[in-house]
Amino acid sequence: MSTPAEIGKAGRQTAEWRKCPACNAYVYHKRLLRQLGVCPECNHHFRLPLRERLDQLLDPGSYEDLGADLQPLDALSFADAKAYTDRIERAQQATGSLSGGVFGRGTIHGNPLCVAGINFDFIGGSMGSAEGEAVALGAELALRERIPLLVISASGGARMQEGAISLMQMVKTSQAIGRMGEEGIPYISLLTDPTYGGVSASFATLGDILIAEPHAHIGFAGPSVIEQTIRQTLPDGFQTAEFLFDHGMLDLVEPRENLRAVLGRIVALHDRGEAARGADRTSLLPATEGAAAVVDADGLAPRDPWDVVQLARLATRPHTLDYVSVIFDEFQELHGDRVFGEDPAIVGGLARLGELTVMVIGHQKGSTTTEMMERNFGMPQPEGYRKALRLMRYAVRFGLPIVCFVDTPGAHPGIGAEERGQSNAIAESIMEMSRMPVAMVTTITGEGGSGGALALAAADRVLMLECSYYSVISPEGCATILFKDALAAPRAAAALRMTAPDLLRLGVVDGVVPEPDDGAASDLLVTAENLKTAIVASLRELLGLSAEDLKAQRYERFRAFGRPGSQPTLPPPEVIQ
Repeated sequence: MSTPAEIGKAGRQTAEWRKCPACNAYVYHKRLLRQLGVCPECNHHFRLPLRERLDQLLDPGSYEDLGADLQPLDALSFADAKAYTDRIERAQQATGSLSGGVFGRGTIHGNPLCVAGINFDFIGGSMGSAEGEAVALGAELALRERIPLLVISASGGARMQEGAISLMQMVKTSQAIGRMGEEGIPYISLLTDPTYGGVSASFATLGDILIAEPHAHIGFAGPSVIEQTIRQTLPDGFQTAEFLFDHGMLDLVEPRENLRAVLGRIVALHDRGEAARGADRTSLLPATEGAAAVVDADGLAPRDPWDVVQLARLATRPHTLDYVSVIFDEFQELHGDRVFGEDPAIVGGLARLGELTVMVIGHQKGSTTTEMMERNFGMPQPEGYRKALRLMRYAVRFGLPIVCFVDTPGAHPGIGAEERGQSNAIAESIMEMSRMPVAMVTTITGEGGSGGALALAAADRVLMLECSYYSVISPEGCATILFKDALAAPRAAAALRMTAPDLLRLGVVDGVVPEPDDGAASDLLVTAENLKTAIVASLRELLGLSAEDLKAQRYERFRAFGRPGSQPTLPPPEVIQ
């Protein structure tokens, strides 16, 4: 039989060491604290008390608790094995809080934001009246003060003991979030382990940006319920953060050590966007030193069209992320179409151009064989175009200019793409882009292949790099169909008038960005500086225009193509044998 001293020693040892549920390693609790609650052996993210998480994320001493008086309501006088009021009292004693809901305000890197969240330690983080109230109050505070809202979720679902009152919290919180979106107030949702049921099916997945910790379990119905209902064994990794990311449901899966920096960057980018509303935004643009875009086709050196096609297709030619790294001062990539998948053939996210926050979207081919295969050689699936459109709508919600980079042989032609609506995805992108009330600048940086390119090019200003092309079809496709000879591709390239001088004369593009004689691949920095100069110059022209003027001018720009008397006709090209 153990002595009292032995029992006390065992208790102290238990308190000082934590067993990792993933790898079974024992971790000294002080080391675990230094690791932010992450196992140093296997990177398992332990669940954190909500107050501890706030301490990790917010600036020290900045948090102001505004929800300490919130308490659950027992509207049903519910009792199972024990009265609901007894369960509440027990949870209050265990957590030191009156409810599982938290809301208040704080700062990250000095930038203000509202915070709300659910404490999983309080009756499993289930959403009852007090928890829904905390989220709604946080959203209302963010709306009044026009600062971002961060909501931290960890929940098993609805609070059954509150019946339909718990169910109504889904509407209450969702409509509060909806009002924020209508007024252009950013909402960032942090999903932690676990996030299920009525929480995941309401406010938790309505974020403008959705971030999850690695391996967090997120879903509507729990896995045991699903297996019992459909009588199937679920795949490995089902309902994990990584599973949701692959299926386009999350923007980011970030290790705990990165969260504060990522959240700080996002809040700061939005803070700049909010500060720029109603101001002279042209003053926020940076000074540039590159060569100006050429607007007179006669000022361009002649290049053989087929040579241009080869330069545009070089594997070493810079792609969107290469230009982003040079042109912009800061970039936060976002992911997912929120419908089906994450398509790496299109990249996009928030970026800072001088002191102006913009949305950047572009095709990404990749440079190595492995990366090109991962990115499908820059040929987007429907998910890629739906991701791009989601990010464009995001930009409109917050009044951010949109900058696009086009470099694709065309949209992916495949069975799956057709099954998931490739044509509709492109059509909706073209239509909505053409009617958006924000300034938009698109540059053709390499290949501009047909509708797959046009889906990102219904912009106010369309530029192209000197050694790029833009065409209704590839030269090889045209040669096969019209010239009945695939080897006639050089002749087709000339006949299609797909290079910069002819497209400038036709008015399809508004300016041509100079490249080095050997093309952009020979000097990224010079090309990127020229491109930055052209983008900034275009934005200077556009940012002073009202939303209605932007839409009206954009309508006339594209309406003129093919209108009798307004379309120039080019002389026949030189015949290339």
